[in-house]
Amino acid sequence: MLIGFVTLYLILSIGIGLFAATKVHNASDYITAGRSLPMIVVVAMVFATWFGAETVLGIPATFLSENLGATISDPFGASLALILFGLFFARPLYRMKLLTLGDFFRQRYNRPVEMVISLAIALSYLGWVSAQVVALGLVFNVLSDGVVTQVQGIYIGATVVLLYTLFGGMWSVALTTLVQMTVIVLGLLWIAKLVGDMPEVNGIAPVIEHAAAAGKFEFWPPMEWAAVITFIAGFLTMGLGSIPQQDVFQRANASRNERIAVWATVIGGTLYFVFAAVPIYLTYSATLVDPAMTTALLADDAQLVLPSFVKTHLPLYAQIIFYGALLSVIMSTASGTLLAPSVTISENIIKEFMPHHRMSQQKLLWVTRAVVIVFTGLVVFYSLWSLQSETSIHQMVANAYKVTLACAFVPLVAGLYWKRANNLGAGLSIGLGLITWIAMEVIAPDAALPPQFSGLIASAAGMLSGSLLLTSSRN
Repeated sequence: MLIGFVTLYLILSIGIGLFAATKVHNASDYITAGRSLPMIVVVAMVFATWFGAETVLGIPATFLSENLGATISDPFGASLALILFGLFFARPLYRMKLLTLGDFFRQRYNRPVEMVISLAIALSYLGWVSAQVVALGLVFNVLSDGVVTQVQGIYIGATVVLLYTLFGGMWSVALTTLVQMTVIVLGLLWIAKLVGDMPEVNGIAPVIEHAAAAGKFEFWPPMEWAAVITFIAGFLTMGLGSIPQQDVFQRANASRNERIAVWATVIGGTLYFVFAAVPIYLTYSATLVDPAMTTALLADDAQLVLPSFVKTHLPLYAQIIFYGALLSVIMSTASGTLLAPSVTISENIIKEFMPHHRMSQQKLLWVTRAVVIVFTGLVVFYSLWSLQSETSIHQMVANAYKVTLACAFVPLVAGLYWKRANNLGAGLSIGLGLITWIAMEVIAPDAALPPQFSGLIASAAGMLSGSLLLTSSRN
């Protein structure tokens, strides 16, 4: 019965996505939903930007295995990124009436800058989307008691997400996310109430007290410069590296007006930070209800604690609610993050190699859909590789934004807020940032100053030296 309800839910999601396709008439509809979405829909989409597999499975697993400080990148850094984007980036970018974030780099600098940064942005999504697909595989494996392997689950999950993203684009993301976010919020809150009523749990306070006594709320690093720098770098990798991203931009850009673009992003980021505590609470409660099961799963895969706990200790209707909510969070994140790199590749890379008079809106629409299919294939391949290398979902997400931190953040900030920023500065910023980051990943991947943070510093130096050098030579 549980599998039957989950199957119906998947069919419903695909149906909503196909209905959304009726609203798509050109590439602009597909990419930005006609810039017509109201506050509540944009808030839901922003919330869903990060509230995915890593929030329900990855972050709680990291909290259980380590402590609160280990989650500095997500939700702390992720929430910071959304709030900063809303306050400082949404308004000026919305006013430019862009189709993609890559268009900004073309307008502000030149085509080479646009193409290199767009490629970096697109590649960064491999880890992010793959994390969602790996999680879908894990869920199908748990749901079927092992009948469906995680590899088979990856294929099933990728196919479902592809189907409802392919035809409706941003309209599919908007409509399905609104439904899915309703399921997520109501479903997880209801599950939290059920768990809190268990005699072993008896509310929120005992769980907090138990976690505190176990040292799980240790947050700040040891007061040693290496530990502090590593902590800050982990915070800023997502806090800054995920700002120059198409999925964040396209949600704000789909808003009806710039006020919605700004405040829906800020509200969505704030809600994400607050609500990320719910899966942590549920997962830690499992240690009180069934410590033996939790201990065994921690030794095997901590990401299995929450779904296994729900399946073995909650009634059927609660399992239906939980797995419906879990699939909602994963698919809503996966659809948006699958669309983002596909749009970037088609608009900012493929389109540049075609004569502009031949790339009509209709042709761009079909090219984008073709890229969605190809990128899904790459995601499946990367997901299977990650499964073999035993990379955790939380780690996959945290690693996704290293490249954009190293080469895209500085050109975006300087392009918006520094008049002297120019093509030479942008070129040096990208080049030095990428070279330094890659070199440090090879030479000293475990250095006190993480490689991506070294890349960020080199990127800033490149922008300053290149822009000031050209300015002084002209004078």
